[in-house]
Amino acid sequence: MESTTRSYRTGGDEVVLDLTHDAADFVSGYDDGLLHLFVPHATAGLAIIETGAGSDTDLLTALADLLPADDRWQHRHGSRGHGRSHVMPALVPPYATVPVLGGRLALGTWQSICLVDLNVDNAEREVRFSFLAG
Repeated sequence: MESTTRSYRTGGDEVVLDLTHDAADFVSGYDDGLLHLFVPHATAGLAIIETGAGSDTDLLTALADLLPADDRWQHRHGSRGHGRSHVMPALVPPYATVPVLGGRLALGTWQSICLVDLNVDNAEREVRFSFLAG
């Protein structure tokens, strides 16, 4: 298995950050196998969705509806509603696996690999990229 960790700055806003280009760069040069991505954070996740046509914003809106940033959460520290960020990985998991064929991601036409981060208190994120040869 080949593996590396990359750092991302997500800033102080909720974000859906497209990692597809970095993932494609990582698997180029390999043959067939699987790309596994993992976010070692309790408040971030990975999603495979369409980006650029509004779906990334729609995802943040849906998460805001499902997990409001208010004072209902038992987990209370940091910004208001921070506890929802700890619940989010149950809905948007901290991992994703994508087939790799001939050194290319086997994603659908409109699919992108995205880091989803609602935690405005932590602007630095890491993502582990691992390639498992077939």
